[in-house]
Amino acid sequence: MRDWLIGIGIAILVLIASWGLLLLLAKRLSPGILRDLAAFIPDCVTTVRRLRKDPRVPRRAKIAVLLAGVWVASPIDLIPEFLPVIGPLDDIVVVALALRYAGRQVPREVIMAAWPGEPRLLERLLGPVRLPEADVAE
Repeated sequence: MRDWLIGIGIAILVLIASWGLLLLLAKRLSPGILRDLAAFIPDCVTTVRRLRKDPRVPRRAKIAVLLAGVWVASPIDLIPEFLPVIGPLDDIVVVALALRYAGRQVPREVIMAAWPGEPRLLERLLGPVRLPEADVAE
């Protein structure tokens, strides 16, 4: 019985620590982007669907994007969705990480074509365009 209670205590501490980390990350967002975040999840779901069907996307990137889509659709969350502002934050973080990963595997124009939302938001998420190492050396 004691081991069971210790396990539950550890799980609760990990959950609270993850909430704290996500809150810290949310505070670093600029105020102008909060409005864009309201449409971020629906745009991500559309992008996941489009990238999953695109033959130019490698299998690894499809799996990462598909897992992010499953995470968004899952009713189990680190942060409950009913909490205002921070509710969808765990979904946003997971999808952002998956899209950044896919952005390194897939040509940028493929992801940009799949994105239905504001292009500047996706460009900010993906970061600066990386030049191939052969071009950098020249």
